[in-house]
Amino acid sequence: MGGTEMSKKEDIMEPTFVARDGMLADNEYVTWLSELKRRFQSSQAKAAVRVNTAMLEYYWSLGRDIVKKKAESKWGSGFFNQLSDDMRSMFPNETGFSVTNLKYMKRWYSFYNEQVLIRQQPADELEKPINQQPIDGKELLLEIRQQPADEMDMPKIFGQIPWFHHVEIFTKSQSLDEALFYINKVIEEGWSRSWLEDQIAAKLFKKQGAAVTNFDKTLPMPQRELAKELLKDEYNFEFLTMKAKYDEHDLEEALVANITRFLLELGKGFAFVGRQIELRMDEETSFFPDLVFYHIPQKRYVIIELKTVKYIPEFAGKLNFYVTAADKLLRGAGDNPSVGLVICKTAKKTVVEWSLQDIQKPLGVATYQLQEVVDRTVAELEQRNNQKEDKA
Repeated sequence: MGGTEMSKKEDIMEPTFVARDGMLADNEYVTWLSELKRRFQSSQAKAAVRVNTAMLEYYWSLGRDIVKKKAESKWGSGFFNQLSDDMRSMFPNETGFSVTNLKYMKRWYSFYNEQVLIRQQPADELEKPINQQPIDGKELLLEIRQQPADEMDMPKIFGQIPWFHHVEIFTKSQSLDEALFYINKVIEEGWSRSWLEDQIAAKLFKKQGAAVTNFDKTLPMPQRELAKELLKDEYNFEFLTMKAKYDEHDLEEALVANITRFLLELGKGFAFVGRQIELRMDEETSFFPDLVFYHIPQKRYVIIELKTVKYIPEFAGKLNFYVTAADKLLRGAGDNPSVGLVICKTAKKTVVEWSLQDIQKPLGVATYQLQEVVDRTVAELEQRNNQKEDKA
């Protein structure tokens, strides 16, 4: 009988949380706990930034002292070895006082100090746009330039970047503009050190925004400057392994198969929409743009046509047609004007500029780098063939 009553009770019971030790973790508690976790992680991040900033400010001031005191001239060629020994003796648990690191501190301060002296300009010149720099890059440049050259404090924004990112930037950059370009990229896009190294090696500063376009005539400010930042003048496709003779279909297939690497090469913010999306005009007529992307931060479609040959003016006409279609059929109410990009094997600047002169849609033309991969593939085939002949 008791067993029957128990089974009846089980039949009418609903799943529920049972209070333990007088505590019931309801939705409010769980939500609050999640908020506590978020706030603690935020405080940890802020603390890490403060610690990093304090360390960098010390490195900056030490580098400034070495420069101002002309330490090597005053105390001789063994100065850095002696200073390293003394600092390590005073702070045995610190790892930042190696001879190499002390020399980096001097170079870090010297780089910006010398660049300011080189780039001192009249006040009206400071209002001109800085080449390839976003607004905070311009403000940073103003902050640096407005300080006395021999008493420069570390710009506050530098504290957001780890030390060895700084080392990579000031040892590889050729100008203040280039250094500020990479500083902004690290801060805005959260670049790792290895990714920073790759982008500097690929000369992103010179490539980004350097594609030949008609944006000045087809887009209003500030749209034209934003759109220019989307495009490079040359794309690095050396992550592909292509056969010696390949066509546009082969290149497209390879890029789609390596879409993650391709998106990284295009830059942050691109989302892949599709390839060869049918544009049906009527029952008998369809067209197929090669690749369609959407740039999320700028809220615009980007239509890409791939060409494995030298650029010719006809390419612009076809791409203009596709961008018109994207604006009419894909562009939403909150989207900005679509842009088109031809990526071809080679292009003569004059031909590109003339071909875009009277085009109504915003278009750009860039090239790609693949020759090393192709040449290496051909060389490997030739080497294998030669080895077979030798054995024969």
